[in-house]
Amino acid sequence: MAEEAVQKYLETTNRPYSANDIVLNMHKQWGKTGVQRALDNLVAANIVLEKTYGKQKVYVIKQDPNDCPTEEELKGLDRNIAQSTQELREVEDTVKKLEGELKSLTGAMTISQAKKEIAIVQKEIEDLEVRLDTLSKNSVPISPEKMKKVKEDSEKVNKEYRKRKRICMDILNTVLETYPKPKKALLEEVGIETDEDAEFTFENVNV
Repeated sequence: MAEEAVQKYLETTNRPYSANDIVLNMHKQWGKTGVQRALDNLVAANIVLEKTYGKQKVYVIKQDPNDCPTEEELKGLDRNIAQSTQELREVEDTVKKLEGELKSLTGAMTISQAKKEIAIVQKEIEDLEVRLDTLSKNSVPISPEKMKKVKEDSEKVNKEYRKRKRICMDILNTVLETYPKPKKALLEEVGIETDEDAEFTFENVNV
C-alpha cells in the first residue's frame, strides 16, 4: 500500500519532503493523489508531522522523544562543528597557497627551456674564455676602454648565468619533491651538466 511505502520512506530518510518530492524520489511508484492521501492518513494517525511554509506543505516522520540529544550531546556537536569549520578553513588556506605555487610554476621556465638557456650562457662563457685567452697572450697593449668593456661583458654574463642557474635549480628542486629518484639521477635523465661536473667556477672567467 502507498501509506506503508510512504511511511517507510520517511522513516528511512528521516528528513522533510513535500508531496512532490516524495513522488519523484520514489520514482513515481505511486501517483501524487495516492501519496497525498497516504500523507493525510499518516498525519491524522500522528505518525507524520505536517508543516506549512508559504504555499508549500512539507512532511516529516514524527521523532521519538527518546531519540532527542541531551544538552551535553548538543554541546559535543557544537564542538565538532567548530573543529570541522576550523579544519575546513585550514584546508582552504592550503589550497589557495598551492594554487599560488602552481600558478607561479606554470609561468616559470620548463626544464627544457632552462637547459637551452644554460647552454646559451655556457657557450657565451666559452667564447669569452677564448677571447680572454687570446687577449692575455697578445703583446699588443689593451686600451683601458677595451679592458673596461671586457670586464663589463664578463660581469654581465656571470650575472645572467647565476640568474638562469637559480631559475633552473628552483625548477629542479620543485620536480625533486615528487621525483622518486636522487637528484643525480634526475640531472642525468634530463641531460644537465652541473658546474662541478664541468669543473667550472666563476673564477675561471673573472677578469
